[in-house]
Amino acid sequence: MLVAVERFDLRIPGVHSLKQKRHVLKTLTAALRQSFAVSVAELEYQDLWQRAAIAVAIVGGEEYHLRRVLREIENRIDAWGEIEVIDLELQVWAPED
Repeated sequence: MLVAVERFDLRIPGVHSLKQKRHVLKTLTAALRQSFAVSVAELEYQDLWQRAAIAVAIVGGEEYHLRRVLREIENRIDAWGEIEVIDLELQVWAPED
């Protein structure tokens, strides 16, 4: 079993309140969960309007498959019109029994 977690540092330039930011993130994270069967969590910058950090986690048996799914997620986030990806970081590991 392998675990892959990708962290996305995001900029959301079009929002002007925390309420707008939450709406954008809630819509994005729900779409990712539904389309890819992954776990998604907001990590940082909860009090900043135009910044966010989310992590996407997936578990599977083959690293190739995990990386392919996360590449598709990267493409989906890049195509999301309201969000800019500032940075991303991917980690893949095998948990010890």
